[in-house]
Amino acid sequence: MDYVYALILGIVQGLTEFLPVSSSGHLILFKHLFGMDTARFDLSFDIAVHVATLIAVCVVFRKKIWALLKKPFQKYTYMLVIATIPAVIVGLLFDDFIDGISQSGGFLGIAFLITAAVLLIAEKCGKRSKGDEDIGPGEAAVIGIAQGIAVMPGISRSGSTLAAGMLTGLKKETAMDFSFIMSIPVILGSAVLGVKDIVENPVKPDFLVLLIGMVAAGLSGYFAIKFMLDFFKKHSLVWFSVYVAAAGIFVLVDQLFIHNFFDTFLLG
Repeated sequence: MDYVYALILGIVQGLTEFLPVSSSGHLILFKHLFGMDTARFDLSFDIAVHVATLIAVCVVFRKKIWALLKKPFQKYTYMLVIATIPAVIVGLLFDDFIDGISQSGGFLGIAFLITAAVLLIAEKCGKRSKGDEDIGPGEAAVIGIAQGIAVMPGISRSGSTLAAGMLTGLKKETAMDFSFIMSIPVILGSAVLGVKDIVENPVKPDFLVLLIGMVAAGLSGYFAIKFMLDFFKKHSLVWFSVYVAAAGIFVLVDQLFIHNFFDTFLLG
């Protein structure tokens, strides 16, 4: 059964890392819904599936990434650096706190609702007229702060950064490309922090579980990115806002009244 769960979680991670619905939130949600043994799908599994989605980003954006590597000292690179700083600071300062609330899922319902509200506001209020050449320190800083806040499970990283970009006036396509590419250092950084925790608290992993999860996450992540790039040329963020709001209400109802899947509300 562990291998089936690994497949499910890998697909969930790959799809939701790049859809604006929160991958970390959905991993917590599915672990609780299926009553999965968190010891079997611990930090090492989360790192493995995140690395797989990192590979998916690199494959899809290989031409743009290669152009940045060939000419690293350019404005776009500097803006990526500025946008990455807030997430690095939050990750270093609040790593243990984030791990704690990730286990309990106490903030999950509220975080999903925050994501829904952010997506709806961005869709209704974003002017969306600026291209790549218009991304300056101000736009990069705002997007970076949104990414820093989105380390909270349930608050979508891709959704928050996409929404922040749109609210600063970036076109959807420009905001989306910037959001996906800036995920590379953040995913890589979180993996490095996770490896440090694993070294300090070593656990023997099931490598077949990790492999199944990685393959599922990598393939689903690749198709999720391709879907997003095409979807937003024609469609609205409102559909995702409605979905995440429904997920948030479901979690809150269970946390507050039913307690079938979640025992903790907030810090409980």
